[in-house]
Amino acid sequence: MQQFLQLLQNRYTSSAPILDPSIALNKYIAINLAVDNPALNDMDLSDPYQCEHYINKQLLSQNARIAYGGYLEQRALYSRSELFESAESDRNIHLGLDFWAPEGTSVHAPIGGSIHSFADNKGMGNYGPTLILEHQLGDAPFFTLYGHLSRSSIEEWEVGRTLSTGEQLGNLGSMHENGNYAPHLHFQLILDIGEHKGDYPGVCSQETLETFANNCPNPGILLQIPH
Repeated sequence: MQQFLQLLQNRYTSSAPILDPSIALNKYIAINLAVDNPALNDMDLSDPYQCEHYINKQLLSQNARIAYGGYLEQRALYSRSELFESAESDRNIHLGLDFWAPEGTSVHAPIGGSIHSFADNKGMGNYGPTLILEHQLGDAPFFTLYGHLSRSSIEEWEVGRTLSTGEQLGNLGSMHENGNYAPHLHFQLILDIGEHKGDYPGVCSQETLETFANNCPNPGILLQIPH
C-alpha cells in the first residue's frame, strides 16, 4: 500500500476543493468528535440536532465555515443505529473524513474520475444518497466515496459519466435524507472495492480495523488540507 500511496502523492500534487470552491481553505477547521474528547462528555452526538449545535458553536468561535476530520476516529456517534451493532464487536471507528457544512452546500470532485456506481442507502445511520467515483493510477484503479448527499443529486448521475477535477457532483443532503445526521459529507478513499456498488463500509470495528485501514487510507492525501 505504501508504494501506491507514494504514487498517489506524486500524481495528485494539487486538487480542487471538495466543497463549495468559494469557501477559502482558511475557513476550514479541524474538529474532534472522538469518544475521548472530554468536551463531549455531556452531549449525545447521536442526536443530529445536538451534533449540529456543537459543530456550529465551534465554527462560530473560530470564524470558520467548514469543520472536518474523523479519520480512524472512534466515535459514540453511531450508538443509536442497529446498523453498527454486531454480536462480536460494535462498529464505531470512522474510515473517512467528514466535512460538516450547511445542507445544500455544493460538493465537488477533488480529482477527475468516472461514476462507478451510486445508490440511495436509506435508513437510520446509513449514508443516504451516495456516489462512488473510479479513478486510474497506472494499471491500478482506486475509488472515492461521497456519502450523505441530497436525493436531488441522484437525478444527475449516470454510471460511466466522466467528472473533471472541480466539477460539481451534488449537494449536501438534509438530515431527513442523509441517514438522520447533521448535514455533512463523508469522503472515503478505497483501494479495492470488490463487488460493492453504491455503498462500502464507512465504519469498522476494532477487530477489523487493520484490514479496513489498509484498504481505506486517509483520504486527506488527495486534498489540500492538513490530515
